[in-house]
Amino acid sequence: MIVKLMKPASSNFPGIQYNDKKIDKGKGELMLMKNFPSFINESSSKEEVKSYLASVSKSEKVKKPQFHAALSTKFREHSKEELTKIAENFMDEMGYGNQPFIVVFHNDTENNHVHIVSTRVDKQTGKKINDSYEKLKSQRALAKVMEKIYGISNVENINKLLSYRISSLKQLELLLERNGFRLAQNKEEENKFDILKNGVCEKTITGNEIVFDNKKNENRTKQIKAILSKYKELHSCNVFKVEDRRKHEAMLPEEKQNEDWKPKIEFESELQKKLKDTFGIDILFHHKDGQKPFGYSLIDNKTGTVYKGSEIMKMNELFEFTSQTMDKRLFERLKDFNLPDKETKSALLNYLKDQYPENELHGFMFFENKKFKNKELFGAVRNAVKEHLKTQNHNDVSIIKSEDGKYYAIHSRFHYIGELETLIGEKQLQSLLNPTVKTENKKADGLEKVIDNFLFDMMKSSGTTKDPAEDELKKRRKKKR
Repeated sequence: MIVKLMKPASSNFPGIQYNDKKIDKGKGELMLMKNFPSFINESSSKEEVKSYLASVSKSEKVKKPQFHAALSTKFREHSKEELTKIAENFMDEMGYGNQPFIVVFHNDTENNHVHIVSTRVDKQTGKKINDSYEKLKSQRALAKVMEKIYGISNVENINKLLSYRISSLKQLELLLERNGFRLAQNKEEENKFDILKNGVCEKTITGNEIVFDNKKNENRTKQIKAILSKYKELHSCNVFKVEDRRKHEAMLPEEKQNEDWKPKIEFESELQKKLKDTFGIDILFHHKDGQKPFGYSLIDNKTGTVYKGSEIMKMNELFEFTSQTMDKRLFERLKDFNLPDKETKSALLNYLKDQYPENELHGFMFFENKKFKNKELFGAVRNAVKEHLKTQNHNDVSIIKSEDGKYYAIHSRFHYIGELETLIGEKQLQSLLNPTVKTENKKADGLEKVIDNFLFDMMKSSGTTKDPAEDELKKRRKKKR
């Protein structure tokens, strides 16, 4: 979960207009209007909302009264309702809880997120709400809210990590970084360290509090080695480079000219993901300037121990390093796709090769993932697919035909791929694939025409060999003319 504060804006409250456009385009949903008078409600126009906010924001000292923030979660980790609750509590922590504000859910990106728009002028006193160190304040506020709602405490997480068996300060740094924290030298005292999250100091420790323990559990070491030996035969050991350039993209033009800037580099493999998901075994590669890794560390979250990788198994015995590179954004999309079997994986790979011709994609970059049990999400996919079959214009949905003749539906935003038959039913699929079969309803000529057009376009765009049904479709069209 992250929070982003937009720059203060004028009394025209452009954030209202921005979110209203999202709603009009079907890419946004008004979730909450709080602390507005009864005559300003969900039925009010954006001009009415803006006028009210402007009326309570009159202050000679505040030229840019708009407060605008965005709360974003990874992929679909939190629903729109959960995000709304988080947003409401976040505003309380920020000192805006009694202010009029709106919460709008956006569905136009891969990550669920909400936007919050309010005024920095206190509607009761007419004075500016204190915004000193606001960015740091927002990070603390979000941390408090997450702890309050979900019991997630940064300090508790830190204390747990500090109990891990480590043999060096470098291992502690790696452990903290892997869990979203950063270890930094305290600026005031030489023997103290600050543990930070998003730039906020969560805990300060002394050097004496860091306990180094070189003793390892030999039985557990043997067990881990046995797990690695087994799973390297079951899953891809091919390692590829992932480059994250998002920070550079967000820089100002003059900042981008800095020749010293380098993208954040990670090395990934399917074997890594499987070990972490199944056994809590987390593998981190060590490299310099994005070159081939020279070693790795292994974090055993089950026993709370950090190992030097070579203590378990030599790196070259476990992994095969490739020259392939992938962008971080694309990697995040691919790793979350549900891939229940090899056939589905192959169908998705062929489709994405056409979608991303600038990237050299390989099967080992797609990680097996059978999880897709969210009924609400599955229902949303199914409805989107049915809409696409009727209108052929749903931007997030694509219909493809695999090499073995199966039809799949892909929802790009939900990272879903599934057999078309599973989504729409066998009868509906057969009616699509067999245009010579007449519908029982004689008034359904219009629907038949839509299906014919859809099937014709689908065959044309699927990139597959010509289907026998295509000739039949052409004949039917000629007869209707």
